[in-house]
Amino acid sequence: MPHGSHGPPRRVLAAAVVALAAAGVPVERAAPIIETAPLGPSRRRYANSALLVRWSGTPEALLALFPEELVRQEVTSEQLVEIPDAVREVYALWRPTPLLRAVRLERALDTPAHIYYKYEGVSPAGSHKPNTAVPQAYYNRQAGIKRLTTETGAGQWGASLALACKLFDLECHVYMVRVSYQQKPYRKLMMQTWGATVHPSPSDQTEFGRRLLQDDPDHPGSLGIAISEAIEETVKTPDTRYSLGSVLNHVCLHQSVIGQEAIKQMELAGEAPDVVIGCVGGGSNFAGLAFPFVRRNLQENTGTRIIAVEPTACASMTSGELRYDFGDTAQTTPLLMMYTLGSDFVPPRIHAGGLRYHGMAPAVSHVHKLGLIEAVAYPQTAIFESAVLFARTEGILPAPEPSHAIKAAIDQALEAKKEGRKRVILFNLCGHGMLDLASYDAYLAGQLQDV
Repeated sequence: MPHGSHGPPRRVLAAAVVALAAAGVPVERAAPIIETAPLGPSRRRYANSALLVRWSGTPEALLALFPEELVRQEVTSEQLVEIPDAVREVYALWRPTPLLRAVRLERALDTPAHIYYKYEGVSPAGSHKPNTAVPQAYYNRQAGIKRLTTETGAGQWGASLALACKLFDLECHVYMVRVSYQQKPYRKLMMQTWGATVHPSPSDQTEFGRRLLQDDPDHPGSLGIAISEAIEETVKTPDTRYSLGSVLNHVCLHQSVIGQEAIKQMELAGEAPDVVIGCVGGGSNFAGLAFPFVRRNLQENTGTRIIAVEPTACASMTSGELRYDFGDTAQTTPLLMMYTLGSDFVPPRIHAGGLRYHGMAPAVSHVHKLGLIEAVAYPQTAIFESAVLFARTEGILPAPEPSHAIKAAIDQALEAKKEGRKRVILFNLCGHGMLDLASYDAYLAGQLQDV
């Protein structure tokens, strides 16, 4: 399928706290917007009433962690935000990413469905994560910051930020969830090759990490814990800011290049998707593909089904509740209105480390509440069965995380087969699994269990 020929788009869709600005929906068409405003962690009140609709002022709780431009993007109601030339120059290393049709998978399933996938694994780090790592590093560098701290689960985000920091001459400190640190050692080596310092989390580098290790020396860690450690280092270290790989609005904003490209590429392919699918952990890769299609549904009444897929072991949307909660385990972040399993929830040691997060992006949570998207959950053995089928038909070894989207796409294709009707399916293959071979080894050896 055509990849496009005009370089990455100059603008990305704004992802504001207000209801659906992340999908380009005018504020006046949103549901009650006060529900999605963040609360300060200490006083449990609105951090800034201006967060509800427009940028007006400097929310102190956010500016302690992020540079002013990213805070502005976090709360803006603008539908379009300009991409800086320096960011576009880096994007051009891999964007636009290919849209491909999985013809051999269609044949294996004997389905009348047409299955397309947007392949983000062609980025230098092997996933969609550089789409936001690059602008985050750029804006921090412009603000005079010298070091970024962050968390990472499977290592895709940590590797992406390590690369971006190297490109913009920043130090990078990464807290990698301990179970993934052990399962995926080569992602750690990628980060170190790009100059990052990597700690298994919980670690002995922070007060919070040391306390957890004292209680359980074999603690598996979680993204919530790693976030807490990264934030602790941030607030204690001069010229340092925190960088988040998912959940927040400015992250979803940067990822919207995926869906914007996909819409144009599907037009070039001469088809329109009936179903759009993405995996969800914190929600950014899903939002990146899905939100431009949510906008089209609302503005053009296109009727595209949009499905978010999560692991049953960490299913915030299908098993959690919608309420204010902290984004980290130590409860240091502003409170966010989101689907959550509880900030103290430690997920089982599943191999989809990038999806082991207790909450869901507020913007994704809101569109789910409004019924604009659906959510399903699968156990990991079914996920790897689908991943192996995809690898054996299409040749690409997918990461465990997007294999959730592959499973849902296969189910949709089999439904089309049962109905005897064509169905156009689009999913986001947000990263390759070349450094997830230990997970495949466990599955192929029959050692993988559902939890």
